[in-house]
Amino acid sequence: MEELNQKQSWTERALLLTIGLGAMLAPLNSTMIAVALPRLIATFDTTVTAASWLVTTYLIAMAALQPVAGKLGDRIGRRGLILGGFICFGVASMGAAVAPNLPTLVFFRLLQAISGAIAIPNGTALVREVVPAHRRATSFGLVSALISLAAAIGPPLGGLLVELAGWQAIFYINIPLVIAAVSLGWWTIPAREVESSRQSFDFIGALLLAMALSGIAAIFTQSRHSSTLLPISINLVLVVGLIIVFLWHELHHRDPVIQIRFFRHRVFAAANGAIGLSNLAMYVTILALPQLLIQQGGWNDFQVGLVLSALSGTLIISSPFGGRLADQFGRRWPTVAGLALLTIGFVPLAITAGKISLLPLIVCLAIAGTGLGVSTTGLQTSAIEALPAKEAGVASGVFSTSRYLGSIVGSSLLASLLNSASGKYSRFGAVFLLVAIAAFVSFLVSFGLQSRVVLANHQES
Repeated sequence: MEELNQKQSWTERALLLTIGLGAMLAPLNSTMIAVALPRLIATFDTTVTAASWLVTTYLIAMAALQPVAGKLGDRIGRRGLILGGFICFGVASMGAAVAPNLPTLVFFRLLQAISGAIAIPNGTALVREVVPAHRRATSFGLVSALISLAAAIGPPLGGLLVELAGWQAIFYINIPLVIAAVSLGWWTIPAREVESSRQSFDFIGALLLAMALSGIAAIFTQSRHSSTLLPISINLVLVVGLIIVFLWHELHHRDPVIQIRFFRHRVFAAANGAIGLSNLAMYVTILALPQLLIQQGGWNDFQVGLVLSALSGTLIISSPFGGRLADQFGRRWPTVAGLALLTIGFVPLAITAGKISLLPLIVCLAIAGTGLGVSTTGLQTSAIEALPAKEAGVASGVFSTSRYLGSIVGSSLLASLLNSASGKYSRFGAVFLLVAIAAFVSFLVSFGLQSRVVLANHQES
């Protein structure tokens, strides 16, 4: 019996490593590209606006397609989608590395995003299905730590690769990760039978959802590159129309991509709202602090990176710890405590408009990073557990989309605030006030989570 339990434990760890390696691909490629943009602009003799599509298309596709891919996994099973997504990501990376021009590179970046959107929500849903309830949050914490690590090392790793081997290296580096993920996944990902549905797949709903989310993301992205309100207003009307049509269609379809009733579930709605707001606060801080420190403090990029590591480093370390707390004490209170720390860490930045000495700044970022690490695991576990296991894929996809939309909205609001407010102090004052408010609202929303003792639910596994 002990030997069987040990074998299951090793298999479970190998599965988590597989899912973690696959999940690392998305944030790693989302952040590495930033440092390669100047070299790409020079290589392809293009503009900053044109090159920004390498980032924009990636974010929009990741935000729009994950709920659809999760629903597809709920219908046909996850093994083929996860392994196929990994392999397709490797092929797209090879294509991107040899792209002869910018449009071709944008195409392969889009293919990368589609591949990641297929694999990632189904990998997360697999944790929900395979890992027992009393260890589930800890498992999500380990995966979250790997994702945070990938996001943190993306810029310095990308800069090193571009310097040593050219911009192509940021795509070639994906190949070893893909090979490792596919090799482990072939052994560890179970081929599970799923209940066949008599209803046809909601292709129209999937298309409408992708179009609506793409439109929302495009509006916020466009606000950073366009000074005229007319195109944005027209797009806004079109997106609102798409959302209305999508909601009407989903309410009348027998097996919709997203059951609108999901959001009547307090825990599911609270988890998605809190992750969107907390990610907005984090992303705005990561983007705004370098500008503040370089413009007002005369810092260089390396010094800024060291300061931001106080946020990313504590986030990585505290994610597994947050998972263990959520498994031991239930999902709500560790998450609420984490988001309280997030708010406490950001309030001094709002009060001083970022004009804070080095040591207090590092302490504030460390507190905020710890809060993010502790809370994110509880939010993710709550969102996926809020729905039945057969809906785990779409729950995971919606959660990931909420996270991405928080980033997209945050970066767009940052651009608007920095362009509209007068005076450096007032501009950054408005930015960090937004950060503190978003963190505080996420704290309030997190009270909607359910506080349950998962040790009483072993039978779920």
